[in-house]
Amino acid sequence: MPLKNHKGRITAVQCFNRDGWLMQQCDLFLFKKLKNKKAIASQDGRPYRITRRGLELVRSEFDNR
Repeated sequence: MPLKNHKGRITAVQCFNRDGWLMQQCDLFLFKKLKNKKAIASQDGRPYRITRRGLELVRSEFDNR
């Protein structure tokens, strides 16, 4: 969940896993990195979620288990 300032820019983020727990290692740097790689996206004002591209980035390969 991005926290925005009065101009609408993202200043901080809070990342939650599927169980609803807050993830401490997810910071603004990691959020921007995932967003630039198009691994996460927000549609119609809903929360950011993993995209198909993001699933491809984390997919395991035969020689990389």
